Amino acid sequence: MSPQVGSEAPDFTLRNQNNEEVTLSSFRGKRNVLVVFYPFAFSSICTGELSAVRDDLGGFQNDDVQVLAVSVDHPYALKAWARAQNYDFPLLSDFWPHGEVARAYGVFLEDRGMAVRGTFLVDKSGVVRFAEVNGPGEPRDQGAWKKALAAV
Repeated sequence: MSPQVGSEAPDFTLRNQNNEEVTLSSFRGKRNVLVVFYPFAFSSICTGELSAVRDDLGGFQNDDVQVLAVSVDHPYALKAWARAQNYDFPLLSDFWPHGEVARAYGVFLEDRGMAVRGTFLVDKSGVVRFAEVNGPGEPRDQGAWKKALAAV
């Protein structure tokens, strides 16, 4: 089950595309965090969604908000994808234990070994302020993310 709005976000530590550890709780008291789960690097809908973030990065990530994009891809695949798409925000690998963080957020499909499109806005105190889960093949409305960001 996905964390509900008003509940504490499950903490995690994952490696980014540069193989560096990133911990959600390290942002507490400093920045809100937009956690964006997506199925796979290099897939068409995921590339479109994250390219929209890249193209309007200031609208999603700034001194008050950090974007953390999470998939079950290996960090080396994420590095290649970040280079190919010029992504300048953390792409986190939930590769091993496979999908553990996606499970904690209720967005892991066991039978397919991937995360669905889950988006969670975690405020500076670690509380979920926005939650959205879209199934496979269902793109997200990033306008809803911007409304949620404006409200924190």
